[in-house]
Amino acid sequence: MNVTKRLLLGSALAAVAAPAFADGHLVAGCPVEGRVAILSNDFPALAAVSARAQECAPEATINATTEHKDIQVPALTAEPAEYTVAVVANSSLVPLLTADLVRPLDDLIAEHGANIDPGQMIKIDGQTMAIAFMANAQHLYMRSDLLEQAGITEMPTTWEGVIEAGQALRDQGIMENPLAMNSAAGWNLAEEFVNMYLGYGGSFFADGSAEPAIANETGVQALETLKQIAELSGPDYLTYDSNATQALWSAGEVAIAQMWGSRAANVLEESGEEIAAATVLAGAPTVGGGSSPASTLWWDGFTIAANISDEDAEASFIAMVNGVQPAVLEGNEDKAVWLIPGYEPTPVAVGVSETATGGTAPYPMLPYMGAMHNALGAELVDFLQGSEDAMTALQDAEAAYRAAATELGFLQ
Repeated sequence: MNVTKRLLLGSALAAVAAPAFADGHLVAGCPVEGRVAILSNDFPALAAVSARAQECAPEATINATTEHKDIQVPALTAEPAEYTVAVVANSSLVPLLTADLVRPLDDLIAEHGANIDPGQMIKIDGQTMAIAFMANAQHLYMRSDLLEQAGITEMPTTWEGVIEAGQALRDQGIMENPLAMNSAAGWNLAEEFVNMYLGYGGSFFADGSAEPAIANETGVQALETLKQIAELSGPDYLTYDSNATQALWSAGEVAIAQMWGSRAANVLEESGEEIAAATVLAGAPTVGGGSSPASTLWWDGFTIAANISDEDAEASFIAMVNGVQPAVLEGNEDKAVWLIPGYEPTPVAVGVSETATGGTAPYPMLPYMGAMHNALGAELVDFLQGSEDAMTALQDAEAAYRAAATELGFLQ
């Protein structure tokens, strides 16, 4: 499949001007008739959307799980699909497109989507395949009180500065393991490499092809920087997923962390008053003298399964439109950087907004990027654990990617 995209992230940074829904609550056609079953990731913003969708479809089933990426392809391949709705992000949409498991939405938008802003429509080869409703990025969370205690009066804006600050916190006995990022072996570790490699200006593939291009000096620099961060993290850093880093922050066990912006409200809410008051949210840092943050921009949105009846597709679309109408903002403004008409960025959106306006690129939305991501997550652990050098780890990742990409038909 020739996958191209159009994604307007500007609406993440300012209110989107669009007419409000007529009654501010349920959209036309609610309650719906037809099956509605929603598969999504598990964090507060998505819970708010699913809850409002369920108001329109009281019998809807919801599976909110961090394992959604592993579930979605087999679940939507079934006849009929196990879920009628898959809530996706940049990367998790691609395997569904490649396998033709989600349907174009333009006819449903024409009939039921008058209030969907054009900037929310993710277009693939001219057809709308997803409706984005929030933007996301990883960025810095910093404890100003601890940094000031270490004599650091200006918050670091580069990874070199973060590492220097972390070393100062350790050397002065303020905190033994001051740094954290989502470095769990597998998807999370791969995502941190993607962020760092792009921050150094790297390209994952040879121009115009699916041939891998990561076993180079830029890749080595990215890996060595990740190892420096890991050495200032807890000994179990290869288990740090989003839930773990959030728990570490809320417990006051780290001083600087790179975490998802979608977690910001929850992180502050679950931290004690002293920690919350000292937490500074800032854009993702640059690295290696680069000008763009070492991060990637993401969106979350909903798709409708292909292998379901038109009646179920219509019911599911109407329910999800209800889930992302402006009324969902009430009480949930801090849970996300919403791509929804009427949203005005709140203080907890500062990190995502700074990362976006700093020129951060969206996560590569290429059909073979998933195979690259999987290979990175599996093959980089050996370097971090000291059992092989950086170039060997990158060559192993290229070899694993080539095997997967060949099997998938992207390479000969």
